[in-house]
Amino acid sequence: MNTAILLAAGSGTRMQEAVADKLLAPLSGQPVIAYSISAFIESGIFEKCILVYRDEAQKAALATAIGLLSKRIEIDWVQGGAERQDSVLKALQAAAGSDYVFIHDGARPLITPEALKALARAVQQDQAAVLAHPVNDTIKRISDPARTSKIDLEDLDRSRLWAMETPQAFEYHSILKAYQNVSAKQLEITDDAAALATIGLPVSLVQNQQPNPKITTPEDLILAEHLLNLSKKSAPKEST
Repeated sequence: MNTAILLAAGSGTRMQEAVADKLLAPLSGQPVIAYSISAFIESGIFEKCILVYRDEAQKAALATAIGLLSKRIEIDWVQGGAERQDSVLKALQAAAGSDYVFIHDGARPLITPEALKALARAVQQDQAAVLAHPVNDTIKRISDPARTSKIDLEDLDRSRLWAMETPQAFEYHSILKAYQNVSAKQLEITDDAAALATIGLPVSLVQNQQPNPKITTPEDLILAEHLLNLSKKSAPKEST
């Protein structure tokens, strides 16, 4: 069984109060959260979606936002923890019985059914696979993050750099063990592949052929709207 874990409990502080909740913000006439759920449904590969929410008020608002989409896929609700990694562990514990889990940030609404299918093929073969894309910019590393004036810049080999996206997909027991290890050792990680690395397991990269930006700032909403218009992506039809 494939289970989608959709993270929606983040605080969204970098939205600068432009919207009350970025996952509920309108995007081409539909709330941001509806796009990911619609892609899960349209891919035809998921039996269940675990939606991780922040508090009861947000849960009620999210339930209203996804509307009739909730009748097309089983949705379980899990209240998130203090940090992203706490939320993921709680969702994984609720996903018992899954063969594979796909962990996705709800703030990436442009995920496509095609990308999900490609990721599913990879995780079934390799047990761990993440959506990503090669880095095109020149990236420099600095020795002191607190200094930006008159510093030496270290060149990094761009051909070896990939930007991580979500979903990131894993064999269930492996990623559960990884997050239990993160929790037990009180480690700090920034994505799910990093959790898996703490128990010494590798991942496979699946290059995403479509833009899949994360909405973090008000400008990101404008970009997502523009990309939707360019791709003529259909908006979810059964959300209210």
